[in-house]
Amino acid sequence: MNPYWLIVAFTLVTQLCVFFRWLHRRLRDAAIERAFIRDVALNHLPHIYHALHRIAAGHGVELEDPPPVRFLELNGKPEKADARGLHGL
Repeated sequence: MNPYWLIVAFTLVTQLCVFFRWLHRRLRDAAIERAFIRDVALNHLPHIYHALHRIAAGHGVELEDPPPVRFLELNGKPEKADARGLHGL
């Protein structure tokens, strides 16, 4: 076997491994980001809106009800709404 072919094969395998590592990291980071945004929307936004309404009431300003939190699945697989009417991400 020609030693140059071994160098080419080693280079291709190395590049493939680096690509798979990059792809895995990118997918994992996207999943973490989606989970973080969902957590903020479901757990923190209601408290923020409640505090905003209390501040506005203290200043005599009347605010509308906060908008419902809804997630859109853009990948084509809709998820069922949970008991609070919130859609999955």
